[in-house]
Amino acid sequence: MPFKAICLMIFSFCISGLTSATALEICGEAKQGELLIVRGINTKKVTLFNNLNKKDYLLDEEETTLIALHRDAPKKVELAVYSGTDAGDLYELDITPVKWDIQRIDGVKKHHVTPSGQHQKEIAREQKDVWQALAQKNMAGYWREGFILPVEGAISGSFGNQRIFNGVPKNPHTGTDIAAPEGTKVKASGSGIVVLSGRDYFYTGNMVVVDHGMGLQTIYAHLKDATVKKGDVVKKGEIIGYVGKTGRATGAHLHWGASLNNVRFSPHSLLDINEKKCRHISGNYMGE
Repeated sequence: MPFKAICLMIFSFCISGLTSATALEICGEAKQGELLIVRGINTKKVTLFNNLNKKDYLLDEEETTLIALHRDAPKKVELAVYSGTDAGDLYELDITPVKWDIQRIDGVKKHHVTPSGQHQKEIAREQKDVWQALAQKNMAGYWREGFILPVEGAISGSFGNQRIFNGVPKNPHTGTDIAAPEGTKVKASGSGIVVLSGRDYFYTGNMVVVDHGMGLQTIYAHLKDATVKKGDVVKKGEIIGYVGKTGRATGAHLHWGASLNNVRFSPHSLLDINEKKCRHISGNYMGE
């Protein structure tokens, strides 16, 4: 029997035993590309189901977890909360869709739009380093200190928008571009541990990644230079580098990104992390 059919049977079986469950507190706007805070989870495991794909999320001692909604999240997702057995509670979230913009950018160097074979080794190094940085999972609570904009400037590219470089469609944008003069100081958006300070990457140029705990990282790319190294502990607002135009960039700007559990989401969703509006949602018990 195909794997997808087996998953459908298992998921349908779980749904069949539903009874009422304890309400959860959800903080944040449930729309594509946003960050949610979920509280009141008296359990050991939290799983988000998304079109039969699933991701497990960390849970801290205060019964809280952070969940990132993908740019292309469906209109409904299911949040399963397990108490350590096959039984648990199931909660359904209605997700608001977002209409993403399309940007056309010309004048990019040809080898950055369609990389030649000689650049594949550089790209592989970049992908490996970024993957390892975004795979960090620890219970640190740096994220609770809140977040700020890493640099002031005009928004030249928004999260989720798709770009067409020299007429060639590319993947949707995974962060926010903030235009600023080359050499402008870049601040750590939030406190955390530097898990990557890399140089001369093909796409992102010089880049820093800071881990804030609970599988949450912020990304700072196209830097002229970085002032921190891997393993450094930084405070919110501390200078970590300078705006540049390294990698695939047509002008000086900072690419500011955010990732949770290796799901990219809008970094602006971090700015109100401690002021998000909260509500309670009801769920149903899933029998074993």
